[in-house]
Amino acid sequence: MSQTQSTQVSENGCPECGGCVRADGTETVCADCGLVVGEHRIDHGPEWRSFADDDTDPERTGAPRTRARHDRGLSTEIGRPTRTTARKRRRFARLRTHHNRARIGSKRDRNRVYAFTEIRRLCDVLGVPEAIRDQACVLFESAQDADLLRGRSIEGFAAASVYAAARAANVSRTVPEVCSAAKATADEHHAAFDAMNRELGLPIGAVHPSEYLARFASRLDCASAVEARARELAETAVEAGLVGGKNPSGVAAACLYTAGREHESGLTQQAAADVADVTPVTVRNTYVDLRDRLETAIE
Repeated sequence: MSQTQSTQVSENGCPECGGCVRADGTETVCADCGLVVGEHRIDHGPEWRSFADDDTDPERTGAPRTRARHDRGLSTEIGRPTRTTARKRRRFARLRTHHNRARIGSKRDRNRVYAFTEIRRLCDVLGVPEAIRDQACVLFESAQDADLLRGRSIEGFAAASVYAAARAANVSRTVPEVCSAAKATADEHHAAFDAMNRELGLPIGAVHPSEYLARFASRLDCASAVEARARELAETAVEAGLVGGKNPSGVAAACLYTAGREHESGLTQQAAADVADVTPVTVRNTYVDLRDRLETAIE
């Protein structure tokens, strides 16, 4: 019985003689007649449960549901007994094999399992949060439900789902970064992303160059003043219309290079181009446009 219930019983008194009741361990006993009013104390805390019969390491009934698995993580698994005979171990091995086969009932589920595994691996390599991983799995399910996978690469849709989910969450990753970590080629990625964007209407817009600045500045070991000036230059480039038709990562690299020249940090065009995975010509052309724009504004 809980403390609240014990207090209520104490106020009401003993149901037999009306005497005073008191708590004695887990029991509530009348002090006058000895009647046991309550025998068990109710624990309103979480119900911990150990499947290994180990009271020192309690566990809940299982992991929470997740969208990163085709069955939402609700399936069960047959364990591996250790203290048993070899015959029973072989029996359990056969049971696990049949159980794993039964979990995937169709080719559609098999493709989803393979794609979700690739998405989880890709998200780990790119270092994106779990929320983006779950959203990427949802996007792949939507593409599969819309029958967009027919004749296209599953790996390409997995990569495109991660890329689209990252862009929607403003955690931008460049296409070369995604394709270098994925099993899909750049063409397979572009084909899958175009199909998803056309048929599903992805809630993403143009990438702002400033979204790349923090990551690029960290890799180039730029000072905070250089990064702050690069953000101002990125806003200037967007307002002046210098971003249209250009790679936003290249514009971000050019802004860092321009800010580095103003602060005499020694940043080279080649280093800025390498971190953005663009050519030095791309950085140079954007730098010239920015310089002309700044000179015009000063005049």
